[in-house]
Amino acid sequence: MNSATVRNLLVRGMLAGLAAGVLALIAAYLLGEPSVDKAIAFEDAHSHEHEMEVVSRSLQSTAGLATGVLVYGVAFGGIAALAFCFAMGRVGRFGPRATALLLSGSALLTVYVVPFLKYPANPPSVGDPDTISKRTTLYFLMMLLSVLLAVGATILGKRLAPGLGNWWATVVAVAAFAVVVGLAYEFLPVVNEVPQDFPAALLWRFRLSALAIQSVLWGGFGLAFGELAERLLNPRPAKAAGRTVPAAH
Repeated sequence: MNSATVRNLLVRGMLAGLAAGVLALIAAYLLGEPSVDKAIAFEDAHSHEHEMEVVSRSLQSTAGLATGVLVYGVAFGGIAALAFCFAMGRVGRFGPRATALLLSGSALLTVYVVPFLKYPANPPSVGDPDTISKRTTLYFLMMLLSVLLAVGATILGKRLAPGLGNWWATVVAVAAFAVVVGLAYEFLPVVNEVPQDFPAALLWRFRLSALAIQSVLWGGFGLAFGELAERLLNPRPAKAAGRTVPAAH
């Protein structure tokens, strides 16, 4: 791709990320915020220390939430667009729409789902503040490992394809990815700081809502960016305007 095309795709990626961020913001407000409010209420009811809020809860759940989600959407949209430029034509004979959806699904799996299954999201009232640094480091380590393993599985599949065929090469690559991820789950430290009296149903709803928000974000981006990329890279031929001029005899 030439630089002009990459630049146009980058802009479209950021716009698609913004649109996906709006959808994720709606999902976060409707699904995530009620669980956060209940978790904070649980903490207030069981804690004897009451700290003064620097930012009010109402501001956090509205302007703060919107700013965070939308900025994140624009940023990851630009990064994903650059990844699309690299992947287009290199991961198979897929068009722009299919490549965008494949990229979004792969990113959702490797960047979020795999680390999430090992270190799932917790409500604000769960966790020891003194271990935030450790938990963050472990989460990003799992994320980095997942991305590297996904790249390695892709390379493995492409190298095995001439001998095994695309189907079995993909099966072997996916199986290898799953096995190594399972080993990482086994050997990386476990973090379990959920209080015994914390409601299990509330924790489950919070984690499901976190997964749903990310799914909406990445799925919305894949659909929006795929359409924008398709129109840029495969423009439809313009329809002939006006009347057809009869042939001269």
